[in-house]
Order: sequence, then structure tokens, then C-alpha cells
Amino acid sequence: MPVLTEHEINHSLESLPAWRVEASALRRNFKFGDFREAMSFVNSVAAVAERAGHHPDIDIRYNKVELALASHDAGGLTEKDFAVARDVDSIL
Repeated sequence: MPVLTEHEINHSLESLPAWRVEASALRRNFKFGDFREAMSFVNSVAAVAERAGHHPDIDIRYNKVELALASHDAGGLTEKDFAVARDVDSIL
């Protein structure tokens, strides 16, 4: 899958306002009521990632979760990163 241009990335971000590009990855922070809710969300993300065959980096801090998506094999952001981000947003 080809790496997206800066213009394509900015265009894709328009439909994902809660996400940002930082340190060469597509990132979003989430906050939940407690650890159990955070873990339930992470398990839902895992199911999305498995279906897509594309797995985010996940940082869990009690009730806070940060996801980072990047297509390391392609050397940048691809449409696959944005597709998974859209699927994650649909969980909420």
C-alpha cells in the first residue's frame, strides 16, 4: 500500500477530527470512567485490528488509552491506518 502524501493525510484527517499526526503516526487519546472500561475498549480495538490485519501501538494508563497507527512496512502513513482509525471511532 502506498504512503500517503501530506495533502492526502490532511484530507483524511478532516473526517477524523479527534486524531492527530505526531511522531510519524496517527494518534488518538481516549479517557474512560475506570480501568475496566479502558480494557473493554482495548479488547474491542484488538478485534478491529485482527480483522484488518493492522495493529496499533496501545498505551494503557489506568483509564487512559493512547492508540498510535503507522504502516512501518510502508515507511509512513497509508490508507490502512486511516481505515483502522475510522473503525476504532465506530466502536465509540
